Amino acid sequence: MHPLDPIFKPKSIAIVGASRDPKAIGHQCVKNLIESKYEGKIYPINPKADEVAGLKCYHSILEVPDEVDIALIVVPAKYVPAVAEDCGKKGVKGLVIIASGFSEVGRKDLEDQVLEIARKYGMRILGPNVVGIMNNPLKANASFGPYLPYPGKAALISQSGALLIAMDARTWSDKVGISHMISIGNMADLNFGDLIEYFNEDEDTNVISLYMEGVKDGRKFLNNARKSRKPIVALKAGVSQRGAAAAASHTGSLAGSTKIYDAAFKQGHVIRAENLDALFDETMALALQPPMRGDNLLIITNGGGVGVLATDAAEKYGIPIKDAPDDLKLLMMKHMPEFGSPKNPVDLTGMADDGQYYGSIKDGIKHDWVDGVVVLYCETSFTDPQKIAESIYNAYKESGVNKPIVVNFTGGERSVKAGEWLIQNGIPYYKSPDAAVRAISSLRTYGRYREKEHTEFKPYEVNYERAKAIINRTLGCGRKILTEPEAKEVFAAYGLPVPKGKMAKNEEEAVKIARAVEYPVVMKIVSPQIIHKSDAGGVKVNLKSDDEVREAFKDIVENAKHYDPHAEIFGVYVQHMEPWGTETIIGSTYDKQFGPTVMFGLGGIFVEILKDVTFRIAPFSEDEAMDMIKEIRGYKILKGARGEKPRDIKAIAEAISRLSQLVWDFRDQIKEVDANPVMAYEHGLKIVDARIILK
Repeated sequence: MHPLDPIFKPKSIAIVGASRDPKAIGHQCVKNLIESKYEGKIYPINPKADEVAGLKCYHSILEVPDEVDIALIVVPAKYVPAVAEDCGKKGVKGLVIIASGFSEVGRKDLEDQVLEIARKYGMRILGPNVVGIMNNPLKANASFGPYLPYPGKAALISQSGALLIAMDARTWSDKVGISHMISIGNMADLNFGDLIEYFNEDEDTNVISLYMEGVKDGRKFLNNARKSRKPIVALKAGVSQRGAAAAASHTGSLAGSTKIYDAAFKQGHVIRAENLDALFDETMALALQPPMRGDNLLIITNGGGVGVLATDAAEKYGIPIKDAPDDLKLLMMKHMPEFGSPKNPVDLTGMADDGQYYGSIKDGIKHDWVDGVVVLYCETSFTDPQKIAESIYNAYKESGVNKPIVVNFTGGERSVKAGEWLIQNGIPYYKSPDAAVRAISSLRTYGRYREKEHTEFKPYEVNYERAKAIINRTLGCGRKILTEPEAKEVFAAYGLPVPKGKMAKNEEEAVKIARAVEYPVVMKIVSPQIIHKSDAGGVKVNLKSDDEVREAFKDIVENAKHYDPHAEIFGVYVQHMEPWGTETIIGSTYDKQFGPTVMFGLGGIFVEILKDVTFRIAPFSEDEAMDMIKEIRGYKILKGARGEKPRDIKAIAEAISRLSQLVWDFRDQIKEVDANPVMAYEHGLKIVDARIILK
């Protein structure tokens, strides 16, 4: 028995705060359980009532003679701690706290108090600030939502209660089948990671669908998502600056940046829905159809216009249409008039009947080249949409293949009814070509995730103690920013390639270092107060002689004193000047939800202007780093563009992965890292400038 079974498979439910007032939430919860035909035991609790909605009402949960699996708590927030205490004494296993007035309005102290009581008695909490649970397998509407959702195989978990109620109604209009609709609220205890773990094992669920504003435990979410054997699709709200602020005030959770969530979704193999329509469309496809295990999409249509729209959508959603092989074209020609087109899209023409749809689909989907099929139908005066639907179903069923198929019917009421019949028989139907292609693209994304082998991160052999000593010494001096020599020494301890260099205290020492590291050299001011060295006139490049080094030393120190008379000057860093390469950046920032993250992109001015960067959650393998490199728009530059030789992408991937280990090992000390520029060459790379900021 799973520890969360009492919450999601309860045999008995108490409603603490049950009310005789038909307008009260406490009454609605009791009434909903009765009307949804829940077969378990229902116990209304109200100290001032003897009966609610025709059921015996108990004055306290302690008076209930039998065991109680979960308690729906609908009393005002200030009374919830006392109720939780009574529930604990009674042996209740789970609390669904519908009451609001906790961390979402600044009362985290009250939320923490309830959580402490729950932990004392071994109870789990869903909420606070939730609508409740709508459980189709048990026919239990344990919520104040109006009715159970359209039945099916998707668990839909929402951080917004009001949106959950709206989505409940929409499941019926869109015929998106749901096993459980769960309001997760403030996530004082149970969070997205916990529910992903649970529904991954639930026999009534094929897909896990999420509406998210933020996460409380990013690591648990990422790890449990990656382990899931079922597809996960998520709509992340609060990605704009204003949206993120709204999400934080609404739920009490931090929304985080869209780049970080993108990284977490990619690493956790979560399909990201771009909007609410996409969430519903993709949930249906993932619940009803197998993953698409290749890139060859076949479109079959009776109208050129919708075929073009579907072709456009396929390119937009990452599965561009390819020309069909000759033997497939010959097969398709059997099912169309002479003026039809066997190319891809396959245009059966407006004369196509149910027999031609049947034949083309059956032959097409069985062909070895085809990985998935989109069927488009424009309603015509001489065809019956229901017969077309039945021909699609029969062709797919009789083909016996494990490939995905989705359908778009463009037409009126007859087409809609025929489409709904298809859904009832396991074939996703959509009202537009764009939606149909977007849905099958989610099946392709899931297919790619299934095809990709997850490579566990294996730590490199590094000089951890050396890096630790430098960081501790910096903190011991009361500084939060490592000097460039210190940062590069930490990098070197982790096997990250840095140029030869050393700090000089005077001119003659600078000359000796310059000769040792070999001309030409770069010289830079070393001062904890001067972060932007160039702005202070603290950088001199391409120095080729002893005299130039002496002169540069004087100028750099003088400029620094003029820039900030109070700055503490440690010396001047003398470094071998590396040849020009392709400028890239490898950086890190600490995210409150997910911990240390790593960024990669084109460096120099590119990162400021183009913001062509990608993120991952540390630590991760070189394979994951390689995916990062391929994601940026500038990847073609690294591959070698316009006669340029390709850069050492493997060396870049190793450096990214090594940095991910560094920031993970020192996650309690390091706040930010900036290696920019990292010069990438045909063979190898060099980190030319380095910055590490501590917490």
